[in-house]
Order: sequence, then structure tokens, then C-alpha cells
Amino acid sequence: MSEFVTRFAPSPTGYLHLGHACSAFHVWDAARAANGRVLLRIEDIDQTRCRPEYEAAILEDLRWLGLDWDGPVRRQSDHFDDYEATITDLRMRGLVYRCFRTRREIAAAMPAGARPDEWGFTGRPLPASEEEKRLARGEAFAWRLSLAAAEDALGPRYRKLGYVDESDGTSRAVAADLRPFGDVVLGRKETPASYHLACCHDDALQGVTHVIRGEDIREMTSVHALLQALMDWPQPVYRFHPLILGPDGKKLSKRAGDRGLRAWRDEGKTPDDLRRMTGLS
Repeated sequence: MSEFVTRFAPSPTGYLHLGHACSAFHVWDAARAANGRVLLRIEDIDQTRCRPEYEAAILEDLRWLGLDWDGPVRRQSDHFDDYEATITDLRMRGLVYRCFRTRREIAAAMPAGARPDEWGFTGRPLPASEEEKRLARGEAFAWRLSLAAAEDALGPRYRKLGYVDESDGTSRAVAADLRPFGDVVLGRKETPASYHLACCHDDALQGVTHVIRGEDIREMTSVHALLQALMDWPQPVYRFHPLILGPDGKKLSKRAGDRGLRAWRDEGKTPDDLRRMTGLS
């Protein structure tokens, strides 16, 4: 039986809150039950929002929770060249294209009556002459993964894309649904990798066998299944845990200013208290 390897991968865009603690408990509990390993990855590809002080706080909070990790911390910002090389590989295979449309233009292209969660933008490369003009003007662009090209490249495998879900303690196959995502962005002019690309690249590189994360990321796993197939990367098994919701019924959020773990600690709460608050004790 292969070794159980999982990971915890926070973004240093704010302080960890109770939702992050819940996710961390799920990750470490699963690894301990399987006598496996937990890797710590700092997903800091968003250089406009990530801060060193938040990363330092993440490490401090995890240690306070009594959670340690195996091996060195991997910081994605140290590996932009690797992600850029992956996009170059996909570009050479005709699987990605430069998209110059703004978010407003893409929203305007949505068919009347379509729901955003059921419709994803699909496009095609511009003629070479038009692309050269836009690049010469310094226009911003995104690298989009072409679903049409991906289907051509994978052939019959495309219709069989999916992943294994062990969330309920059993193993079941889940078919991928790529319609809500369309031609997903894998990188931008100013940022060489999206979450999807960097996440899947690192899971493969680090030998992650099990990905344990919140229910809010379940649908994105379809995109990851596609990338894994195109890049011939091994596919982990997935487990999704329930989210911790705030008084408004919405998931906790750094951007919404939800209470950080250090605030709970300053009030005298212990890690065991937090476990009880997340329903895991």
C-alpha cells in the first residue's frame, strides 16, 4: 500500500480563522489515522495581496494548534519559473491561447438567461496579426485553457474525466463537469500561474496522494482532473469536509474580516476549545 501524503496549503493574504483551523484539523486527523505525512505549502502566487507577516502568523498559529508538518515549507512564489514552463508546454501543444477580453467583456458575452454557475466563457486565439498588435500596445491578457483543444487532445478520455471522492468513508467515482468553468484561466501577463495550475503542479511534484479540503472547492476539482490528464500527472484521492459558517450563514472569509485565531487565543481559548467549536471533538 502506498504512503499516505496530504497537504495543508493556506494563502498568506490574511490571518487564519476558525474555518482554516477546521480544515487543518481534518487534514492532520486524516494523516495521523493513516500514519501518513502532512506537507505545508504556502500558496502565495497572488503577490498583490500576500504578505510576509501573514505567512509568519500562519506558521505561529499552526504551532499553537499543535500541528507540525513534514519537510520544508514550499512557497509557490519561489517556483514561478516551473509554472511558466508548464504553460509554455501547453502553449506548444496548442492547448492554451492568449485572451485579451476584460472581465466586463466576458460578462457581456454571457447568453441571456444563463446562470454564472452554469456557463463558462469559451473562445479562440486571435489571428496572429491582431495578437501582435495588441501585444505591441502592451495590452493585458490571460492564458486560457481551450476546452475544445483539450477534448481533441484527449479524445475519448475527455468524456470519461473524473476523480475519486472518499468524503463519506467510501470510494466513489465522480464525473467531471467543466461547463461552469469554460476556458479557465491558467495564468496572466502579470502572474505566471493560477491557483488551478500551481495547485495541480505541486500536488504531482510533491507526491500528494490525498487532498482534503472544504466543500467550496469541490466543483473546481473537475478542472484539476482535466489538467492532470493533459499533463499526465498522477491524480490524488479527494475528501471534502463541511464548512464552518458565520452567523450570516456564509462561509468564513479573510476578506470579510472574520475573527482570526489569535483573537480566540487572546481570549483564553485553547486548541481543544477550537476543536469543539468546529465540531471535531
